[in-house]
Amino acid sequence: MTSTRPYLIRAIYDWIVDNGMTPHLLVDSQQDEVDVPRQYEQEGKIVLNISPTATQNLDVNNDAVTFEARFDGKPTTVYIPISYVLAIYTRENGQGMMFGEDNEITPPPDPNSPSTKRSHLKVVK
Repeated sequence: MTSTRPYLIRAIYDWIVDNGMTPHLLVDSQQDEVDVPRQYEQEGKIVLNISPTATQNLDVNNDAVTFEARFDGKPTTVYIPISYVLAIYTRENGQGMMFGEDNEITPPPDPNSPSTKRSHLKVVK
């Protein structure tokens, strides 16, 4: 199955914007695949304003978040693989969602599941 992370990011982004607030992303910027303005990172992380007024061509697809923005007046293209987005939240009150280190949470096995019960079948030769 595909990751739920991009779907949740898109949904929470819409919710934040629909409520007239400013969406921010917290990103793990230590990874080589992440293309962000490094001068703004702190302790291996960066917070980015992804509001419609701060970005152009924002695209949150199943693989990455990409957009264009100005940093110190310089046009910059930002590329963030989806797995390095750590959180999306509002600047105004901090509401949003944080994501764990793992991309997906695996539920514990169902004790009543046939795969966890011992088979009642015997091998007959």
